[in-house]
Order: sequence, then structure tokens, then C-alpha cells
Amino acid sequence: MANPRSLVYALYNHWDTVEVLVRLSREFAVLTTEQVLGCIAKVAPQLDAEAQGAALRAMVNADILQPCARSSDLQLNAYVLDFVRGLTREHELGLAAVLQARVAAIREATEALNEGMQAADMDRTRGAANKLAELFRQISLQLDQDRHALLELAEDAKSADASMPIAQRYRRVLEAYDHYVEPMNQMMDTGPQGTFYRYLEDAERSLDLAFEQLSVQGGLYSHRLQLRQVAHQAKELRRFGRLIAQQCADTVLPLREEMRQHNALTSAVSLLLGQVRKRGLRRALSRHTVGTEMPVWRNERGFRLQLGDEVRTVMAAAQQYQPQSVAFPQDDPGNAPPLLEHVDEVGIRQQLRSSLPVDNLLDWLHTHHGHLQDATLLRLFHELQHEGSWQIEASAHPETTTLQTIRVLHHPHRVSIPE
Repeated sequence: MANPRSLVYALYNHWDTVEVLVRLSREFAVLTTEQVLGCIAKVAPQLDAEAQGAALRAMVNADILQPCARSSDLQLNAYVLDFVRGLTREHELGLAAVLQARVAAIREATEALNEGMQAADMDRTRGAANKLAELFRQISLQLDQDRHALLELAEDAKSADASMPIAQRYRRVLEAYDHYVEPMNQMMDTGPQGTFYRYLEDAERSLDLAFEQLSVQGGLYSHRLQLRQVAHQAKELRRFGRLIAQQCADTVLPLREEMRQHNALTSAVSLLLGQVRKRGLRRALSRHTVGTEMPVWRNERGFRLQLGDEVRTVMAAAQQYQPQSVAFPQDDPGNAPPLLEHVDEVGIRQQLRSSLPVDNLLDWLHTHHGHLQDATLLRLFHELQHEGSWQIEASAHPETTTLQTIRVLHHPHRVSIPE
């Protein structure tokens, strides 16, 4: 096993060469000595053959490159390969089954956390919290790596040769959608079939309840701090997962639904955007690469726009438009409210006094003054009930009186001369 300090120092000295070798390893799992020397010559053309061989031996001695068994070929150290790919965004698309297994492990860790809190076993509770934190970190890292891998597939498909058949150019994109994006969308579905958000919500709820329980019971501050930090990771992972799923869908779905036509300019722009995303704007847009990678393209064919007959008809109607006045319901004379009636209330009272006793006041009003409106008749009925100059007695059995437009259910009021 190589010394970690020597390995890191060798990576610092030969970083440009290692970066090229990592990109080359996506096409060749095992590298020959000639390929490695060619990469060294490409990165440092000023070195002679002896200096290039010395650089190759230095990388082998530092364990950056490892000799293959039963062969003179070389391969990159697995730890170096993962480390450099993580920094340069050169990851291969992961497996959806691995992500699903890690999401399923969240449920098991949540159950262990709940069992530890019920049994007051802090060692088991802390172990479950640590496992949840590690799962959250692994899932977040894999989602980020898979996002860049999908973007790389889309950029490669867009920047491919325009003369290549469309099915061949977009083959890897379609395979990524069927084997990764679609299973991930099913897993991240917010409905009952999805497991990602449901398991994260359960874990977040269990962590919050455990934190509250320790706060009430008086647990150690370090234990409560650990639970709160892991709960924050769960909340952030829910937001991050939703963002990654949306970005993956926005990247792959347009390519899957519509195979757009590309020319040399769009292919070069897609390739350049991919380099900017991985290497940065300054390194990707250097003076040596812009002029050579961007083709000269100009559309010399002119074009003109012409309005159709439908648009002309709409515009003509808009120019001759005249607003129409519409009468609101309250302005319609037919809907005007009835005017107040003039009623001789003094005469009605004298007539009632002369007719006493009256067994049913409302029937008496309807019989002698049925020409009045129903509202006026009911108003007089209520006002005469409260007169103090005669005696009013309400019956215990209700009766029905039919007026002009309404039927009234009431208790008959008997009006008589006070004793």
C-alpha cells in the first residue's frame, strides 16, 4: 500500500496528466505504456523521451498507476480514479438499484432509532442516527454524481457528429432514461408508490420526536445536537432529491420526446458547454481552444414574415371594435323594487278597536286589508301585537294563513278589550 502523503504529493505534481488519464479510462479500462506516454507528451510537450519515462515511473512508484497481473499494461488506482472523477465530474451513471437499496436502508435505520428510544438505549439510538447520517451523505453524493453523469450523456449526444444516425446518437440517453430516470421517478413519487419522500419523512419525524423526548427527559446536549443535525440533513436531502429529479427530467425528457436536428455549430456549442461545466469558464474558453473548436457558421439565406388571413381578420375586427352598453340588473326598470305603500294606520286601529274581540289578528288584516302588500300586512301585524291599548293572547296551536304571494305559519293572536 502506498504512502498517502506520497500519493497526494504525486497527484499534485502530475495532476494534468492524471486528469487526462481519468478521461481516457472511460474508454479504456486498461492503459498501455504507449498510451500513458502519449498523454504525458500531450500535457507537457516540452519534455523529452527520458523525462516522460521518468514521469511514468514516478506515477507508478507513487501507486497512481498500478501494473496489471500477467501483463505489462497499467491501470489507475481505484481510490485515485474515484477521487479524481469526483473532482472533475467524470462519473459514470450509477445504478438505480443501489440508490433504491440505500433508500430502503433508511427505513431500517429509522426502526432501529424508534426501538432505541422506546427501550431508552442511547447507544442504539446514537448508532441508528449515525447510520442515517451516513446514508443521507451517500445518497446525496450519488444523486449529485448521477446528475452530472446524465448531463454528460446529454452533452455527448448533442455534440456528436450531425451525420450520425439519430438513434445511434441518442442511444445512451434513451437507455439512461429507461434504466435510471424512470425508476428514480417512481421511487421519488410523492404518492403511495414512492419510497424516497415517505421514508425521509418518517426518519425526519422520528428524529424530531427523539429530540423532543430527550429535551423533556433531560438527555445529554451532545446527543440532542446529534439528532438535530441529522434531522437537518434529512430536510436538506428531501429538497436536494426533488431538485435533482427535476433537473434530470428537464435534461433527458426533451431528448427522449423529440430528436432535434443538430448541425456543426450546435454540436460544438454543446461540447463547449460541457467543458465549461466540468473544467470552469477560464480553462474551457482559453485563447487556444475557442478559435479551433468553434466553427465559423453564418446563415446567408434571408427570410420574411407574412401574416395569414386569420390574423388579418382578427386585426380588422379589433380595429373596428365598438363597445356595447349592457344594462346591469339594478338598472333594469322591470326589476325596480316596489315603492312603499301609504297606509292609514290610525284608521286601521280604529277599525280594529270597533271589531274587538278578534280571534285571529292576521286573518282579520288579510280579510279587511288584503289589497295591501304582504310585507306591509306583516308589518302591521307585528306592530299591532305590541299595542298596549288592548289585550293580546297567542294560541298554543299554529295555523297557516295564505297571503298574496306567501304562506305564513303562525300562532293566532286573539285581540280583546282589556279587563
